Amino acid sequence: MSLSDDIRTDVAAAKKIRLRLPWWGIVSAIIVGLPLLWLFDHAGRFNLFLPTFNSVAVLAFAIAVKKNLTRHVWFWVTMSVLAVLHIPLILFVPWTTKWVPAIAIAALDSGDLIVILSIVSVIGKFMESGATE
Repeated sequence: MSLSDDIRTDVAAAKKIRLRLPWWGIVSAIIVGLPLLWLFDHAGRFNLFLPTFNSVAVLAFAIAVKKNLTRHVWFWVTMSVLAVLHIPLILFVPWTTKWVPAIAIAALDSGDLIVILSIVSVIGKFMESGATE
């Protein structure tokens, strides 16, 4: 399967995932998010909360899309490296606390997801070819 077919398959899998959290899931996210929100505010970096939250959400969604690879060590190493690469992105981009249209945030998150899925697919192809030799 080519890389473009692999990405199309991943996008189709992502579209099938329904993100409907039960009430206790929403309450749990709020309980976890509020101390983090306070921590960012206390550190004087309130503008970094939303990009951090979005990066974690996109990485978690990518893991959900590629859940068939979670038994491979290389997958977790790749996801860890991608998570670490998000840190400079969050720290060095001048984020704002002003209102940003949701469509712009969704576009950035979608682009990030596609890049993550592409990287995992390329590394998966490389690991697959190395395992058969």
